[in-house]
Amino acid sequence: MRLGFMMRDVVVAAAFLFAAAGAARAEPNLGNWSVGAGDDGQITASLHASNKLITGGGALGYSPVLTLACRPDGEPRWSEWLQLNDAVSASRKITISVIVDGGGKTDESWEVGPRRRTLVRDGDDGIKRLVSANRLTLSWRFGLLSGRGEADFELAGLSEAIGRIAASCKTDPP
Repeated sequence: MRLGFMMRDVVVAAAFLFAAAGAARAEPNLGNWSVGAGDDGQITASLHASNKLITGGGALGYSPVLTLACRPDGEPRWSEWLQLNDAVSASRKITISVIVDGGGKTDESWEVGPRRRTLVRDGDDGIKRLVSANRLTLSWRFGLLSGRGEADFELAGLSEAIGRIAASCKTDPP
């Protein structure tokens, strides 16, 4: 009788594990990406940098956040932005150096957003450059005397995150 209960428990546990494995396969692997909707109706996917930047006072560190977004209605449809805790000294545009998968450096012009703590780049070409990438490094100057900031992103799950954004936005991925 006891052997029967033990076998039943083993069978139940095995069935549970197979069901859990099947459920895990059904859900796409987004890695560390967080997909959601913004207050303005944009569909977003956000990822924290794998490194930390030291704040102006030097006591605390934080990870910048890269966000990819799609606007269901309106132009530009796609955009990306980098959220910082420290303000940059520029007021309109800033040059960001971009390195994808350890390749060559490309300089891009990004808009400086609200409170000078968000850097924004509109258009789908920035997202296209990342579709098959594994790693992204962004580098910029905080100000003339303030030094440089750099953020490294491990892009595991990016294609799934872009696919989910595009589906929610009812558009094709870039």
